[in-house]
Amino acid sequence: MIYNLAMYILELGVKLAALFSDKPAKMVKGYREVFDLLESKIDRNAQYIWFHAASLGEFEQGRPLIERIRKEYPQYKILQTFFSPSGYEVRKNYDGADIVCYLPIDTPSNAKKFIELVNPCMVFFVKYEFWHNYLNTLFKKGIPVYSVSSIFRPGQIFFRWYGKSYRQVLKTFAHLFVQNEESKQLLAGIGVTNTTVVGDTRFDRVLDICAAAKQLPLVQKFKGDALTFVAGSSWGPDEDIFIQYFNAHPEMKLIIAPHVVNDGHLKEIMSKLQRPCIRYTQATEENVSKADCLIIDCYGLLSSIYRYGEISYIGGGFGVGIHNVLEAAVYGIPVIFGPNNKKFREAQHLLANKGGFEINGFEDFEQLMNRFLTDEAYLAQSGKAAGDYVKNNSGAMEVIMKSVTFT
Repeated sequence: MIYNLAMYILELGVKLAALFSDKPAKMVKGYREVFDLLESKIDRNAQYIWFHAASLGEFEQGRPLIERIRKEYPQYKILQTFFSPSGYEVRKNYDGADIVCYLPIDTPSNAKKFIELVNPCMVFFVKYEFWHNYLNTLFKKGIPVYSVSSIFRPGQIFFRWYGKSYRQVLKTFAHLFVQNEESKQLLAGIGVTNTTVVGDTRFDRVLDICAAAKQLPLVQKFKGDALTFVAGSSWGPDEDIFIQYFNAHPEMKLIIAPHVVNDGHLKEIMSKLQRPCIRYTQATEENVSKADCLIIDCYGLLSSIYRYGEISYIGGGFGVGIHNVLEAAVYGIPVIFGPNNKKFREAQHLLANKGGFEINGFEDFEQLMNRFLTDEAYLAQSGKAAGDYVKNNSGAMEVIMKSVTFT
């Protein structure tokens, strides 16, 4: 079978790449250790629900479901697997799962051994996960598999004239919870009808994050009563624009959470600022209120920091692409971003809903910010549109939970 040959080539390719690069080396080590890890950690008297996500982004889409199952059905144990180190290395100590490990490459022998060891009672594959051998083995064993937050496009192999053998794997799913109507119609066109349009679980996730947002006394002290602009995941070209405006507008304060946090980039940011600034790790109650700009020089705070802003900016739009717009929009504040946003569905929807704003340079930004700072009604209306977009698109998790049978 061509697919199996491709998997063997992939396995060999990862092993060769591991000789020269750290990322594939971590993958090879993880694949090599996974079966011993499972043999030592699997509780033979427990029922396991297995979640698989390729990487960190997909994990965050499945996470609301994991945590809901944990809460409502504590009798189950959770196995979380990753394909990529970018997911595993960040979440290997995630306490919402009983076991976190790599998923070995999808060869027939790996799939057979892995499933025999885990013997899950049900499985959730998140978004783009369509591993033939794992899915076929699970199907033959009568273990239900659910696709969560999946999205399909006409160009995918399932819908090509030569994709007949690949279509069959879609029929191994007990149900596919898809993000949009287009996906449902595409699947119906090839005879896959066990589908429900539920939207994206990321909306549920950001609402959960918002509800659990950290109180940050130093940030509150810094903000005081000032209108505050929060820039998240910013890069140099982003910073050139909003820092120039900030320097000329003493009526506003600025919080910058750059995407890259190292001394070189932090010094670069500080060299552009012409108003008092302080790094978060050096801030105290005494000195933070004297600063006009707060630089977040650590990770893990951004999703909570947006709550302190009246206006947000999401970086990356002048580079490879924008970062997460939902983390800011959930707080009911307008979201500004650069032009490289066309492939980001949430950004496009925010633009259409008047809660998101695209800029192409300083002049666009200046014009928009001048209106936000002088027209309170417009600022409030824009923020409400952003917040409503998130709320109105939530609820995927509720539909999934009601559709899946837990014993």
